[in-house]
Amino acid sequence: MTDDRWLPPSAPASDPPLTTSNTPASPEGLGPAQASPRAWLGRLGPIGVAVVAFFGKIKLVLLALTKVKFLVTASSMAVSIVAYATIWGWKFGVGFVLLLLVHEYGHVIQLRREGVKDVSAPLFIPFMGALIWAKSLGGDAAAEARTGLAGPILGSLGAVACLVVYALTGEDFWRALAYTGFFLNLFNLLPISPLDGGRAAAALSPWVWLLGVFGMVVLVLTILLTLPSAWIILSAEL
Repeated sequence: MTDDRWLPPSAPASDPPLTTSNTPASPEGLGPAQASPRAWLGRLGPIGVAVVAFFGKIKLVLLALTKVKFLVTASSMAVSIVAYATIWGWKFGVGFVLLLLVHEYGHVIQLRREGVKDVSAPLFIPFMGALIWAKSLGGDAAAEARTGLAGPILGSLGAVACLVVYALTGEDFWRALAYTGFFLNLFNLLPISPLDGGRAAAALSPWVWLLGVFGMVVLVLTILLTLPSAWIILSAEL
């Protein structure tokens, strides 16, 4: 029997050699952080297509609404022109409705300057004029007053343009149209609601509306007193 206590300890048994494989790891084992960019693009592709299609539909809806607004304005203008033409003729009917359009766009332009974007297109009502509507007429009473005054201001500029044409051509039609435009915008400045002057007066004091009532009474009495003589003159000319 051999005594081997003096020999160095023997080395432990070696581990079995590691085997390598050239086969790539299965992609199912990859976590979210290890997924390839192509996989992410494949997942986001349908979402991107859906977003593009959604905004495309919104664009079509907005375009349709724009066309609807144009059709409402154009059709109501046509009806008003026909109504006025039955009394004063086609030429004056067209000119008068255009003056109303200029007046209403004075309100539209000022509303947009005040930050109000949701403004309707002008709607014409025969023998009543025209109107627009919005969710707000401005942030405060001063903004509402500016919006109310913008219509008569731009409308008066339209009447001035007719007066300039009369000065250049000498045609009484343009003078009549200019005077009608001046009267229309002056009438709207009466400080009584719902006229434009009433909105401006609200920024000062509601008591100013009493002046508007007085002015309206004077205007009605003037029309009633002058209407018979005007009718006699018109009948004689016809």
